[in-house]
Amino acid sequence: MSVSDKFPPASTLLRDDAMPQRVSVLGYPLDLLTNYPAWLASHQGQGFHVVTLNAEMIMQAQKVPQLAQVIRQANFIVPDGSGVVLYLRLYGIQANRQPGIELSESLLKFAATQNPPLRVFFYGSAPGVAAQAAANWQHRFPNLNIVGIYSGYQTSESELELKQHLADCQPDIVFVALGVPRQEYWIAENRYLCPQATWVGVGGSFDIWAGHKVRAPKFFLDNNLEWLYRLYQEPWRWRRMLVLPQFALQGLWHRLRYPRI
Repeated sequence: MSVSDKFPPASTLLRDDAMPQRVSVLGYPLDLLTNYPAWLASHQGQGFHVVTLNAEMIMQAQKVPQLAQVIRQANFIVPDGSGVVLYLRLYGIQANRQPGIELSESLLKFAATQNPPLRVFFYGSAPGVAAQAAANWQHRFPNLNIVGIYSGYQTSESELELKQHLADCQPDIVFVALGVPRQEYWIAENRYLCPQATWVGVGGSFDIWAGHKVRAPKFFLDNNLEWLYRLYQEPWRWRRMLVLPQFALQGLWHRLRYPRI
């Protein structure tokens, strides 16, 4: 199945009048909607820092005040991880998981189908990866208007050039693939350059779009086991995965102490 085959019809991305319901997950904000891509599409041009929240990020933020502050100051926070969705179920809240990569793919299709097409900027990953990811998307959607492509390996001088390019071209959507928490810090520090843009930290999405990695099979996605497949692909992640049972224990304890979310 191609990436384009997975998209909903463009009409479903054009309008969503529902306002996000903001809830708390262990003290960190989270926005709940039925259709995240539609809401972002219908509010395009208003300026958003989109954080794709998961259990690993929350546990890291508990130890790193800077990351905690950035999450709390972001103005659109989606439930990327199965852990936060399961946490909400402890409180009787049925939330849909919104993987960041799928949200970004929907935004790319929306950008390509507008008249005129929205301006898109790719920044991050290893040298050549962003360029290949952008080329693959351009092949799928020839109308896609990609106005900037930079790898995540920049000198101080070349990063100044990158920032000047951002300020000059004023993209509508900026995808930043620097990994957590570096991409969150970079967006928080630099989003003033394009205050009306939608900024999204996309982690390893460029590697998948470039064809260097693959997402988990459907079975893993449907059963909240994408983390397990990523561990299979990248065994070195096991130390980072140790925070998941810690998050689960904290969630259960929090539910016992605070009956309401």
